[in-house]
Amino acid sequence: MYLLGLRLRGRRVVVVGGGAVAARRIPTLLDAGAEILLVSPNATASLEDVAAAGRIRWAAREYEPGDCAGAWLVCACTDSSAVNQAVATAAEAQQTWCVRADDAEASGAWTPASGQAGDVRVGVLSGDPRHSAAIRDAVLAGLRSGQLSARHERGRRAGVAIIGGGPGDPGLITVRGRQLLAEADVVLTDRLAPRVLLDELRDDVEIIDASKIPYGRAMAQEHINSALISHARAGRFVARLKGGDPFVFGRGAEEVLACLRAGVPVTVVPGVTSAVAVPASAWVPVTHRGVAQDFHVVSVHVPPGDKRSTVNWELMGGSSGTLVLLMAVERIGAVADELMRHGRNADTPVSVIADGTLPTQRTINSTLEQVEGVVARDGIRPPAIVVVGDVVRVATEITELIREVTA
Repeated sequence: MYLLGLRLRGRRVVVVGGGAVAARRIPTLLDAGAEILLVSPNATASLEDVAAAGRIRWAAREYEPGDCAGAWLVCACTDSSAVNQAVATAAEAQQTWCVRADDAEASGAWTPASGQAGDVRVGVLSGDPRHSAAIRDAVLAGLRSGQLSARHERGRRAGVAIIGGGPGDPGLITVRGRQLLAEADVVLTDRLAPRVLLDELRDDVEIIDASKIPYGRAMAQEHINSALISHARAGRFVARLKGGDPFVFGRGAEEVLACLRAGVPVTVVPGVTSAVAVPASAWVPVTHRGVAQDFHVVSVHVPPGDKRSTVNWELMGGSSGTLVLLMAVERIGAVADELMRHGRNADTPVSVIADGTLPTQRTINSTLEQVEGVVARDGIRPPAIVVVGDVVRVATEITELIREVTA
């Protein structure tokens, strides 16, 4: 066995199969900069979302001869041994390395148990995936703490951990959250959770895609609650990996209550909320001395005027504080009109930050009066955070100074 690091940026990688294995591998391949073609008639909700965002190409059909052409790496991840064999044979014929998910002995290449600490990428291969993952975890823990001899053995946990994964960048999950995630037997993950971390888990960890795509596929909350309880009652340690903080528009308290009512022990790991972290990643302070001494975090999952809305828009419009709007991109016109109707000036600065903290992050600045048109023109889509208020001008000053310093 010969370990080798592959530079995949800008290179074609073909993944055949759109199930749980592909959902584990593709985030890491994207992180490496690969140009990915997914071939599968079906895909998990998270992979469907990645394809809709244009980050991968998805051929929604069965594998066909010729699909591997031009690939530098092929991953055979279907639940059919015959299909995986056909993919591996085609890759072998064109001298392309192929990883088979179903049969390590028949695989030309193996995916190591991998992870990253700072600028160090660690990969471990052995005949036992659990052993590989354990060594990998010990090395990473040692690198992160400065003690390479750090012990990895832990007592077996029970129950459920509701983990806030942070705003997107996998480096922004808490140490505690990462520790509990590594101990899980089952992981229920959200669409906005840092999914790159899933590839660091042991191969035997069951991953359940609980993504809720806006206006698309969604796992019902009662089914999520039921899965948490049933797996925990079966003696498994369950991690519920969520984006941001689980108690900030994350329905985390609902899951805690469901577990406790069923007699299942549960713990909560707070996360870095995107409501504050994403503006900060774009240099927007939600408060600033002499500019704003209060800020309001508002969910806009329903528009102003909807009978389900509990937001006091009159108060928001009359306030001079910062407004941080979540789930607002597709309703930004109605929100802007409502705020101006209740007193906000039409020239109030607005910042819209898409894919906050991720390599694909981008920011547009506008005014309350013009923001709807700018969002439409620039093709901004969720997830994005909208910040309304004079603090946006502070961010503009910061970015201008940064340009001067780095020029």
